[in-house]
Amino acid sequence: MSTSAVNPKKRTGPVIFSEYNSGDGIKKAFSLKREDILFELKESKLKGRGGAGFPTSSKWMLTAAASSDKKFLICNADEGEPGTFKDRVLLQEYPELVFDGMVIGGYTIGAKYGIVYLRGEYEYIYESLQFYLQSMRKRNFLGNNILGSNFSFDIKIHLGAGAYVCGEETALIESLEGERGEPRNRPPYPVNTGYMGYPTVVNNVETLAAVPHIVCKSGKWFKKFGTDKSTGSKLFSVSGDCNKPGVYELPWGITIRELLNIVEAENTKAVQVGGASGICIPKSGFDRKLGYEDAATGGSVIVFNEKRNMLQVLKNFMEFFVEESCGQCTPCRIGNVKLLEGVEKIEKGNYTFSYINTLKELGNTMKVASKCGLGQSSPNSFISILENFKDEIFKSNGANNDRVG
Repeated sequence: MSTSAVNPKKRTGPVIFSEYNSGDGIKKAFSLKREDILFELKESKLKGRGGAGFPTSSKWMLTAAASSDKKFLICNADEGEPGTFKDRVLLQEYPELVFDGMVIGGYTIGAKYGIVYLRGEYEYIYESLQFYLQSMRKRNFLGNNILGSNFSFDIKIHLGAGAYVCGEETALIESLEGERGEPRNRPPYPVNTGYMGYPTVVNNVETLAAVPHIVCKSGKWFKKFGTDKSTGSKLFSVSGDCNKPGVYELPWGITIRELLNIVEAENTKAVQVGGASGICIPKSGFDRKLGYEDAATGGSVIVFNEKRNMLQVLKNFMEFFVEESCGQCTPCRIGNVKLLEGVEKIEKGNYTFSYINTLKELGNTMKVASKCGLGQSSPNSFISILENFKDEIFKSNGANNDRVG
């Protein structure tokens, strides 16, 4: 059920990487009523694979129920989370799954327009994706009156400009509209007031790739894999200190230890689950399960061995967040700077434990006071690394409680 990055043609997996023929999902969907598709999605318990884990059926139902002359479906391919590269694999090697999922989604919610928001750094696959879309139009799987029906749906690709914050759905929509990529106040939500003010569904690449399998094989089949609260499989982008990095499809519920064995990681000290915005798990937590009910992730798994300096790892993450904050809200704009300053003071030994505790409190405040997921999740690394590796960090950077932080 795993796959190595060395030979992508041998990818195997229980769901996404299982056998699928281009167009099969669209043909099956067109033989069903829209409410039947929504029922299968609800039965599957499919949740967003971008990290947030919002039920896909709820998004689609709310948008389908919205009254509007225009609706949109957006594929979020702005894969900017450090350590994540599974969406790129899907777009390069399995475009039929992603685009068929978009057509099915458009049909189900009543949208005629689909947009792929493609990460700016993925510009090199833009032409191949356009070529594939054109082949779909020639086969009548895209465009006007698809497969002789009265349903029309087309897809365009929009290149992002390299802003991490545009992975957040409302910032992505702002960018699509030609505005600065900044999160919107919610409510209203995109399902009611999204792109250009119309009802809009925004789904991750992997979420859409699962849809054709669910339509063809049923929601009941899909939830045979994984756990009760985390159904189906998950694509994990594994990098760092292991012998077999790559993209692996595994059922939800697998433990971190089992994943480390599969990728042949040795002398592992820590695993960063969920990218820079995720949590850093020490050896004592390697029996934790990967899933929404325990260690949730959008797909990034970064492995660190015993040679890694965890304070340097943390500094790297915090520099990233200071750079990528859009600056719109104070908790994120100022908070990340203060957390980075704290890391730098620890490096120099110029801190007190009361100062560190104050920074942890700041991080917890950022989680609830920041406007979007960037500021809400950026303190995760700071808090988890300082807590789980305090013996290593504070032993080598000893505090003098007489010093002022």
